[in-house]
Formats: sequence, C-alpha cells, structure tokens
Amino acid sequence: MKIAPSILAADLADLATAVKHCENGGAQLIHVDVMDGHFVPNLTFGPPVIADLAKRSRVGFDIHLMVSNPDVLLDSYLDTQPTWVSFHHEATTEPVRLAETIRGSGAGAGVAVNPGTALDEVLPYLEHLDFVVLMSVQPGFAGQAFQPHVLDKARRLHAEIAARGLSTAIEMDGGIKPGNLDEVAAAGADVAVVGSGVFAAKRPVEALVALRRQANE
Repeated sequence: MKIAPSILAADLADLATAVKHCENGGAQLIHVDVMDGHFVPNLTFGPPVIADLAKRSRVGFDIHLMVSNPDVLLDSYLDTQPTWVSFHHEATTEPVRLAETIRGSGAGAGVAVNPGTALDEVLPYLEHLDFVVLMSVQPGFAGQAFQPHVLDKARRLHAEIAARGLSTAIEMDGGIKPGNLDEVAAAGADVAVVGSGVFAAKRPVEALVALRRQANE
C-alpha cells in the first residue's frame, strides 16, 4: 500500500519544504486537496500554486477536487500535469465524461465519495475509473476522526473490482494514522492519504518512512 501525504496538513507558509519532506520520505504521490469554499467551507490551492510546487517536485501530484463545479475548473488543474485527479460524485451529473477528460490528458481519473454516499452510486461507471477515493471523514477539514464504517465500503469495493477483473485502485482519505493503518490495508486500500500523521510529527520524514514501512509489512 502507498502512503500519499496530504500537504493540506503541512505548514502552508512553507509548502516547498513539505514537498521536499515527501520526496525524502519516499512518497510515491503527494495528495493536494483543492477546496472552493462552496462544496466545502474551506478555500485552498489554486492552479498557479500547484503548478509552482510541481516544478519543485520529483513526486507526482494526486489532486482531489472538492469543488462544486469540477467541469468548469478541471482543465486549469489538468494544465498542472498531475499524476492523478479525482472529483466528487456528489458534485457532477456527468462522471463518465469528466473521467474520460482526465484520462485524455494523460492523468489517472478518480471519483471521490463522501462517507454517507452509497457505493452503489459509483459502481455503474467503475470501468471508467483508475481509482476511487473513499472518504473516511467528511470532506473539508483536516484532523477529523476516522469513520470505521468506511472499511466495509472498501471491502465491498475491493471484491467488486476483483470480480470484474479491473485494476481500479482504492484510495482512502481522512483520519488515517498508525493506529488504524493496518485495518485500512486489510480492507483492500491501495493508497492511504495521511495528513497530520506526517506533518504534525516533529520529524515528518521519519514519520513518513515509518508509515510506509508499516503499510508494507
């Protein structure tokens, strides 16, 4: 399982250092939460910020669009040349079209679902996705407690992916830390997004290395 550090939990006045910590800790993806102040209350990273950070990073970006109009904003984020991009199922009526646009840019396409959204809403278009983000907290704020019922979603999704012979990855996002990382991995997650578990540590690089080691034991 991969660990994707979330820079939302880093020192926002020193994001370049946060990216360097991710590199030095062996991260394979850097998670970037984009919030628009509408779909979620907070407001975060615009395309120019991500583009400048990408110039300083050898690690690919995993852009999570927590926005109410992904169809309008998508192209500007694709211009930053991310590795993965996800949008929320709850924010669009055309998920297949958005996924195909993302794939057409060369990035992996994903859909994110809130803890209260039924998995059945995503399964009809699973074949069009490279990954699914299962939110294990309500989107919009860092530092929330993990919602364990999402593990059942992960188990069911993992079984469905296997039954269809797909290679779709499962990403889990929210409240993940050393104490529940083993459960997340056992439920079938391929990527765990970790924010404060890395950046609230006194030594973020060492914390990331320890999480990566735990994820692969």
